[in-house]
Amino acid sequence: MTPDELMFFSAQPSALPLYEALRNRLLDRCPDTTLKVQKSQITFKARYGFAFVSMRRMKGCPEVFFMLSFGLKHRLDSPRIAVAVEPYPNRWTHHVIVSEIEQIDNEMMNWLQEAHDFALVK
Repeated sequence: MTPDELMFFSAQPSALPLYEALRNRLLDRCPDTTLKVQKSQITFKARYGFAFVSMRRMKGCPEVFFMLSFGLKHRLDSPRIAVAVEPYPNRWTHHVIVSEIEQIDNEMMNWLQEAHDFALVK
């Protein structure tokens, strides 16, 4: 974990273990991933950004959470997706509220693997 990542969670340190679980699983699964920490989000990049962690609040967010966003070439149909938008034809951005480590499961990791692979060819 870099100092920039730790600083990103300074306003909500209780969300750091959630992020650390996601980060570790994602980097194990997609070792070519690089990270870019900015003021408003952490970007996971292959050729392009494919997953984004932010503290953006939506209605109904729990006290401890982060928002995970990722891009795919199709829309996912899952109750876990809080919002899905198509900013460009055949490029869907999905937003998931992550508030428990158990949510970082195989289904989520499969979505992120697909987002990673999509970022390499888009």
